[in-house]
Amino acid sequence: MDSSALERDAVQFARLAVQRDHEGRYSEAVFYYKEAAQALIYAEMAGSSLERIQEKINEYLERVQALHSAVQSKNAGPLKSKHQLDLERAHFLVTQAFDEDEKGNVEDAIELYTEAVDLCLKTSSETADKTLQNKLKQLARQALDRAEALSEPLTKPLCKVKSTNSKPKPPPSRTHFPLGTNPFLERPQPFISPQSCDAQGQRYTAEEIEVLRTTSKINGIEYVPFMNIDLRERFAYPMPFCDRLGKLPLSPKQKAMFSKWVRPEELTNNPTMIYTVSSFSIKQTIVSDCSFVASLAISAAYERRFNKKLITSIIYPQNKDGEPEYNPCGKYMVKLHLNGVPRKVIIDDQLPVDHKGELLCSYSNNKSELWVSLIEKAYMKVMGGYDFPGSNSNIDLHALTGWIPERIAMHSDSQAFSKDSCFRMLYQRFHKGDVLITASTGMMTEAEGDKWGLVPTHAYAVLDIREFKVLPAVPFLLFFFCVNKTLQGTPKYVRLSNTDKSRFR
Repeated sequence: MDSSALERDAVQFARLAVQRDHEGRYSEAVFYYKEAAQALIYAEMAGSSLERIQEKINEYLERVQALHSAVQSKNAGPLKSKHQLDLERAHFLVTQAFDEDEKGNVEDAIELYTEAVDLCLKTSSETADKTLQNKLKQLARQALDRAEALSEPLTKPLCKVKSTNSKPKPPPSRTHFPLGTNPFLERPQPFISPQSCDAQGQRYTAEEIEVLRTTSKINGIEYVPFMNIDLRERFAYPMPFCDRLGKLPLSPKQKAMFSKWVRPEELTNNPTMIYTVSSFSIKQTIVSDCSFVASLAISAAYERRFNKKLITSIIYPQNKDGEPEYNPCGKYMVKLHLNGVPRKVIIDDQLPVDHKGELLCSYSNNKSELWVSLIEKAYMKVMGGYDFPGSNSNIDLHALTGWIPERIAMHSDSQAFSKDSCFRMLYQRFHKGDVLITASTGMMTEAEGDKWGLVPTHAYAVLDIREFKVLPAVPFLLFFFCVNKTLQGTPKYVRLSNTDKSRFR
């Protein structure tokens, strides 16, 4: 980790937080204060020598708490009109057409350009807003010009007769790769048809294909293995995309509060997929998926800390830099590791809200960000709906990342468990970036829960591991991160060195 880069992030986020705070944009200010605090926490872990760093962290978090009530009472700005949303969809159609154009996929590009033109002309005839009309007509003209330029070579007769020995180029197809490989993590590979694969283990055997076919159906829905051709999935449409299975079954608690399904543009006037990946942003609501949300939190923390794409690489569509982007057409694809291989999960962006317009699913504290809600929706779709009884973080983390899971039962009465060697192993591997860790509690009494500041049968994301030399007996407060509460704490009694004490001031 580069502590100087994290320090620069903290300065940038703090500046934006103060600016939004002064402007009365409290929701955005809360988000930036949290990001500034997290950047400083990671900078400290990376060996930052900034003075009073812990004081600044506490200052930002205290301001977050103070702003929460103001955020609740602050009304959002006006939402975009239907015609403005149509313009956004037309822009996205043209953007996707450009991408296909650059790749040489002429027919696909022409189709997208044509649909953009039709949408622009239709919307222009429906609105009385002259400024909007001009934007629509200009976009339609650009799309039409390019579509006509691409169509001309297709209508001209061929000047040369192709050799009778030449074979037609096979269309892209779903290539069967050997089990255990994932050719999509680093960069797209060239399309390979099944006929071109050699006989030296570069294709699945008939038995392996049958296993994949059988295990593709989960909770009555088929989730096919993620293949090269899926990188060409279409995401742009003139109308908002609707998944026929997109309105997932709700939990009893959700049903009691449910009002309707809404799209992001009905909640915020500036939806975006990701502003910054942060575990501090994740807010769990009444869905009992703490194991999944804890897994999502620790994966986000890892990506932020080690600058390796762990979460952002599984969401589509993506731009040319491989970063997931907001789709005004409402269609998304999430890649999850299920039953042995990466599989594609298609979702729309409809989310459940209560009568106050508050989301009934997990979300980002930055209400404009969608990644938390959409990844959760994809996983809940696979699991059969939001009525999710809770899981094992091993399963959830593997689904998100593909990393090999390991479960450690930490029982003091177990002869096989050594707390010292276990802590040493976790401490070393955690700070090298070799592991993602969550911790779960079992059954406990209310008194035990109050004593330790923990919730029974709950999953926690382990965001940091530190070692202190302990002597009797000075009190300090030990904090645990909980995905559905800001901080939980319990008093402990230890004696700390002056250096260590400064971390808790």
